Amino acid sequence: MAVPKRKMSRSNTRSRRANWKATVVTTTTCPQCKALMQPHIACPSCGTYKGRHYGVAERTEHQG
Repeated sequence: MAVPKRKMSRSNTRSRRANWKATVVTTTTCPQCKALMQPHIACPSCGTYKGRHYGVAERTEHQG
C-alpha cells in the first residue's frame, strides 16, 4: 500500500477538498397538480406518475 513520503500542505489539501460540494435536488412540476416533485418518482401530493395513479404516495422507511 502506498504511503505519502511528505506531508501535504494545507493549501493543497484545501484546494483538493474544495471540489467536494453538495448538489441541489432537481425538481420538476407535476403535470396533474402542478406541485413540485422529483423526476422519475410518483408525485407526493397526488400520487401520479406518467399519467397513472399510484394511490397514496407515502414514503415508507425500512423497518428492520
